[in-house]
Amino acid sequence: MKIAVVGAGAWGTALAISASRALACGHEVSLWVRDAQQADAMRAQHVNARYLPDVGLPQTLRIRHAAPTDLSAALADQQLVIVATPMAGLRGVLQQLHALSQPVAWLCKGFEAPVGSAPGLLGHEVAALVAPGLLSGVLSGPSFALEVARGQPTALVAASLHGVVRDTLVEAFHCASLRVYASDDVVGVEVGGAVKNVLAIATGLCDGMQLGLNARAALITRGLAEITRLGCALGARTETFMGLSGLGDLVLTATGDLSRNRRVGLLLAQGQSLSQAVASLGHVAEGVYCARAVLQRAKDLGVDMPIAQGVVALLDGQIRPEQAVSLLMQRDARAES
Repeated sequence: MKIAVVGAGAWGTALAISASRALACGHEVSLWVRDAQQADAMRAQHVNARYLPDVGLPQTLRIRHAAPTDLSAALADQQLVIVATPMAGLRGVLQQLHALSQPVAWLCKGFEAPVGSAPGLLGHEVAALVAPGLLSGVLSGPSFALEVARGQPTALVAASLHGVVRDTLVEAFHCASLRVYASDDVVGVEVGGAVKNVLAIATGLCDGMQLGLNARAALITRGLAEITRLGCALGARTETFMGLSGLGDLVLTATGDLSRNRRVGLLLAQGQSLSQAVASLGHVAEGVYCARAVLQRAKDLGVDMPIAQGVVALLDGQIRPEQAVSLLMQRDARAES
C-alpha cells in the first residue's frame, strides 16, 4: 500500500516509522515535511532530530517535501493519506485534499479554537464543512509517539463512518507491535481524544501539588464522567468512553511521564506561568489550546464540566492552583451518577 503521512512532528514521524518497519505488509511509506531544510536534514541524518532524536528512520521511509499548494497533486497516487498536523492546521490541509478519492485520516486530538461566536469544532465537523465528499476518519487512542517509534506494544482505534476507511487504516497500521481496532463512533473517539488533554492538565496539577493518589484516582474517574457527558450530548455512544479512546487515552495522558498536557499541569503547580510552561515543552500541548472550546461546547449543551471549568479558569489566570482544588472540593454533595 502507498501511504503518505503529511506532517513530520513526533506522532506523524512515529506512525510513518511503524508502517515502514512492517516489511511483511510491503507498504511504501512517504513522510511529507513542510520545511525543505528539515526534509534535507532528515534525509542526510536518517533521524528527526527535533522530535524523535533517539530513533533512527528506516531506510525504506521516503522523506518528501512539497509546497502547500502542490499537496493535492503530489498525493494523487497514494492509497491512504494521513494528516499529522496539530489541530490548528487540519482545516487548511483538508481544504487542499477535498477532491481526493482515496481515504484520508487525521491524527490530531482536540477542538478548533472558537472564532467569534462560532464554536470550536472537532475534526469530523471541520471535514464536513470543508471537504464533505472526502472518505475520512480519525486514528486515535492511548499512544505516546516515542513508544510507537520504538516498536513498543500499542493499541489504537480507527474511527470512520466509512467502512473502506476503517479497513484501510487497519490494513495500513496493524502489525506485530501495533494493534488497530475499528469503530464507527467518530464523535465518541474524537471527544475522548480531545477532552482527555484538558483533564491531563488537571491531573498534572494534582500531582504537582502532591495531593496524593486518592485525589488522582478521584480526578481521573470524575474526569471520565465529564468526557462521557459531553460526548453523549454530542451524539456519541457511552460504551466508546469505556474503551481505548476514552478511559485508555485518559489514563495514559493523565499519568504518563511523556504526556505534554500533564507536564503543563505539573509546571503550573510549581509556580510557572502558562507561557513559561508551554515554551518549555518544545511541542504542542493540545489541551491548552482546546480547553476553552471544550467548555464553550459544554455550556452550549447544558453539560456540567467542573474540572474543565477549573482548568480554563487556571489557564486564563483567574484563579491560582490551590484555588482550583478548593473550588472542586467545596462543591455540594450529590449522587455519583
